[in-house]
Amino acid sequence: MKPAEKRRAVDHAVARHEISMKRACGLVEIGRSSYYYRVEPRSDEPLRQALKEVAATHRRWGYRFLVTVLKREGFTDKRKRVYRIYREEGLQVRQRKRKHTAKWRGEKPNAPDHKNARWSMDFVHDSTARGQKIRMLNILDDCTRRCLWIEIDTSLSDERVARALDQMIELHGKPDALLMDNGPEFTGKKLDEWAYTNNVKLQFIEPGKPMQNGFVESFNGTLRDECLNENWFTSLGEARHVIEK
Repeated sequence: MKPAEKRRAVDHAVARHEISMKRACGLVEIGRSSYYYRVEPRSDEPLRQALKEVAATHRRWGYRFLVTVLKREGFTDKRKRVYRIYREEGLQVRQRKRKHTAKWRGEKPNAPDHKNARWSMDFVHDSTARGQKIRMLNILDDCTRRCLWIEIDTSLSDERVARALDQMIELHGKPDALLMDNGPEFTGKKLDEWAYTNNVKLQFIEPGKPMQNGFVESFNGTLRDECLNENWFTSLGEARHVIEK
């Protein structure tokens, strides 16, 4: 018998048979302290407010990703509790019929004033003579205007982006911030976890305003004019060799 059922049985015995509360609790086998105890529900307000703030920052994340961010802020609530509040607040992410980038979040970027203050990142695409797609991740120091890294492959996932950044930190030190557009490789969970672990701030440009990331955009144009348009790569290996050179 559940505690709530035992309480009802005690109430029935006292009212119907006119016995004492002590005897009724003994017959039902429930302590008097347990009978009088009432659970006071914990307030959802701190968790509710934190969840809304996190969801406003990560607009395209579902509740499972939001749970991870809440744990970083010290919340230990279970997924079911977070999901209940998530539904009550109407924070569900609508399923889109076609692919879009995430909406802009944060402040407009300002020019850095020292080395490693900010690195900017962007992708450039090309192809070999056989039609094989080539993708390049260009990473630039916005203060020195130096290209620190070009990761080249047929496809580059968010995991590869994080791995390239780890290699760059070993060579050049750690940046204070990263500036990038709203592409899926940059807005996903993997890069967010990497930034949190390494204490690096992520900055995103506004959609449709690539000149907010003008330093790496300028480098991309130079790379295409002076290298990609001047060479016809026969393979991925040749592309890596020529671009590195």
